[in-house]
Amino acid sequence: MPQRAATIVGGGIGGLAAAIALHRRGWRVEVLERAPEFTELGAGISLWPNALHALEVLGLAGSVRALGAVEATGGVRDRRGRWLSRTDNAELARRFGHPLVVLHRADLLRTLTEALPAGSLRSGSEVSAVREDRRCLVVDHRRGESRPDLVVGADGLRSAVRRALWPDAAGPRYAGYTAWRMVTEPLAEPPSEGAATWGRGARLGYTALPGGRMYCFATASLPAGAASGSSEYAELLRRFGSWPDPIPALLAAVPADAVLRHDLYDLPPLPSFVRGRVALLGDAAHAMTPNLGQGACQALEDAVTLAHCLDGTPDVAAALRSYDLLRRPRTQAITRRSARLGAVGQLSWPPAVLLRDTAARLTPTRATLRSMTPVLGWTAPGDPVTATESESH
Repeated sequence: MPQRAATIVGGGIGGLAAAIALHRRGWRVEVLERAPEFTELGAGISLWPNALHALEVLGLAGSVRALGAVEATGGVRDRRGRWLSRTDNAELARRFGHPLVVLHRADLLRTLTEALPAGSLRSGSEVSAVREDRRCLVVDHRRGESRPDLVVGADGLRSAVRRALWPDAAGPRYAGYTAWRMVTEPLAEPPSEGAATWGRGARLGYTALPGGRMYCFATASLPAGAASGSSEYAELLRRFGSWPDPIPALLAAVPADAVLRHDLYDLPPLPSFVRGRVALLGDAAHAMTPNLGQGACQALEDAVTLAHCLDGTPDVAAALRSYDLLRRPRTQAITRRSARLGAVGQLSWPPAVLLRDTAARLTPTRATLRSMTPVLGWTAPGDPVTATESESH
């Protein structure tokens, strides 16, 4: 079979993973990223066992794990700091083959970019159109024109590829709450356990990063587009500065100019992730709220599944139909589940909050782990794909 070409629109985690998976199966790949460089803003990312299984297929699980932190335990606390539930990371690894690993997004992105030939990475290449010309796919972008055999739209929540080829699809919908993300400076005595603390219409969580730093995230039920009257750091202190230990100390260790704020959205279900020889992947296909920590994890699953479906068949359109059948039901179910968990976490009516916290406290740990099996118990299709001797980087 002659070498085939793929254009991946979007240089985030999912797009880079798809490029790696296809490159290692003999495809000629290019990754078009509209930003001037391939980079990520300063925040952490949780990689659950299913994501590490996907990285295992790419031959990168070991190097990614070495960059991350693995906490012994984590869980959920109430507004007074009392534990509602706890999860043993060793038990996660026993059940699902890998632990929960947390690392900086920039470290993950760097690992992915280094696994690709430098010439395949094309920053500053914003896409203006994806079209078909005499049965050929054409991608118009700032650097010119590409005519690949396959286009992968991995360009995020407000995907240009999705807008071009799914013009009637509903746009992103606001989840009803905003989020702050931040990384502390190194701490002399970082917390030994991670936790998400549930309040009334607000949550704050923290988990370990390497080097004594902590990744923190918070949410609050607010109208979309609401702006803080002061700095985002000051807003965080106002809302969460009196929450139970160790939250005040963690906030004190956050640089005042290092707080990121984003309103949270998900994507209504699409009728298909594919259109001819064009496939959507990651947030472009199924943007979800972060309540299950599965956004990047599902993008990694998408990437290895897409490459597996394309492996060994000359019929790209038929392979993409298989990809759609494998990925759409699963990712849309996880999107719905994440939205439900977010709604529960953001409850603000006191009787409902009391009922929620009581139910969480009374649920056995084994039942919680069992409920996670449909998400974390994913099996990667095919065998691991590793770099070949013919690859040049």
